[in-house]
Amino acid sequence: MSEVPCYEFTDRAGLDQALAERVASALRSAIAKRGEANLVVSGGSTPVGVFRTLSDVALDWSAVRITLADERWVAVDHGDSNERLVREHLLRNSAAGASFTSLFTGHKTAEEGEEEVARRLSAFPLFDVVMLGMGEDGHTASLFPESEALVRGQDLSSNRSCLAVQPSHAPHQRMSLTLRRLLQARLVILHITGQGKRDVFERAQESKDPLRWPIAAVLGSTEPTVNVYWAP
Repeated sequence: MSEVPCYEFTDRAGLDQALAERVASALRSAIAKRGEANLVVSGGSTPVGVFRTLSDVALDWSAVRITLADERWVAVDHGDSNERLVREHLLRNSAAGASFTSLFTGHKTAEEGEEEVARRLSAFPLFDVVMLGMGEDGHTASLFPESEALVRGQDLSSNRSCLAVQPSHAPHQRMSLTLRRLLQARLVILHITGQGKRDVFERAQESKDPLRWPIAAVLGSTEPTVNVYWAP
């Protein structure tokens, strides 16, 4: 782990605390400078500890707007909904005062919801913090390897901010922010745990092939710098 700034921890509790403090500091700085802060988070089990820790942090949460890097196209009360995860673990305690912008519109398909989600995202200026995860196939957000949607999602010349995704090896349609929109941020964090994901990260960093390892497109960004947080 030498090509991007990396923070390694001996356990996940230590990572959760340090990462929550880093995010809170960035949000406070944004609020002090611009009167508001914009945060993008990811779903899955990995960030739950960070969410719970961050939810107790004292800051002006009423000035914080939160949205997701991607969402499964299911109702917000569905067990697989990333929004449900965020509401249960982050938007509580001190953080209950933050506002949340959903990526689910209620349309029958994600394709039908693209225009509405793009409109919602247009209300966000440059993101202050983007917290990304990574799958063991190297995907991030819902940008999956070697897929038609991946090519469109990684096109930095496109003005598209989001796109519908139909994964070939994962359940549910998805709505994902594009690479271009994810990188419109002051701070991007890749949060990974476990030796398996560390190995994938290192392979992606070495190969620099964004079609095989979509996370490589994020790691290759020079602006903003990506920070990696890892624990076993």
